Amino acid sequence: MNGATWLVVNGASGSHGDGSVESLSRALAAAERAPGRVIDLQRERCPRLGDLVTAQVGLLAVFGGDGTLNTAIRAVEGWDGEVLALPGGTANLLARSLHGEAEAEAIIAGLGTPRLTARPRNCIRCGTHTALIEVLAGPGAAWSDVREGLREGSVAQVAGSALDAAVQSTAGPMVRVVEPALGRAEGYSGIRLTPGGANLEVEGYGARRLTDYVLQGLALLRRDFREGPHDELGRHRAVRCRSADGSPIELMIDGERATGAAEEQFSLAPLAVKLLASADG
Repeated sequence: MNGATWLVVNGASGSHGDGSVESLSRALAAAERAPGRVIDLQRERCPRLGDLVTAQVGLLAVFGGDGTLNTAIRAVEGWDGEVLALPGGTANLLARSLHGEAEAEAIIAGLGTPRLTARPRNCIRCGTHTALIEVLAGPGAAWSDVREGLREGSVAQVAGSALDAAVQSTAGPMVRVVEPALGRAEGYSGIRLTPGGANLEVEGYGARRLTDYVLQGLALLRRDFREGPHDELGRHRAVRCRSADGSPIELMIDGERATGAAEEQFSLAPLAVKLLASADG
């Protein structure tokens, strides 16, 4: 692993604290990868592929939640260097899939050893969006607004947005899987897609009563979707989803809100980034 090391952090992420940068920098230095530059996305733009090539960077360490990791990794697709995803958010699903439950400093200690190696990984492409860990398509994506309130510690915002999300999940336009035709004909409040090996794993989430949506919303907040009522819709290389009323499909991409077209194709595709993964991840 040659070249300089850059460290990207996000001051707004759930695990960021006053001593985070110092602790991570010490751990990187101990692994003989002391960061030549630290970039806080609260104040600076995300580094792009050209920036890393010009600065002869060989390792990009990113400390943040799934949304931060998504932004930083997509910005450097096609780069020859290596990316180390470190858990620094509220859910950390991507980092956990790569490293298990290890803390950031313990992960860094594996640099330069057989414990950390670059492995190929698939992602989900849909229109202009790329998901590294999951997509939720449908009005249930409104629950990501509640998660934002939790991250900011606003009780009033959480209470208000939770009610709004529950109502929107109940009354919002359902989303159907139309190609191949899967699940309920009337659709679901949330179609969840995750990259699983050679195929997408597809699940449909929905409920019949407002109280059920509140309970499912709590599961969405914890990112523990399987606790909510859902249908297993199988494993597929690609699926096409359509809004029941022709309106744009609300999306949650790696925990962050986005909006798609009235019909979206979701496809499994290789991620053009060398992501380091732990041997026991």
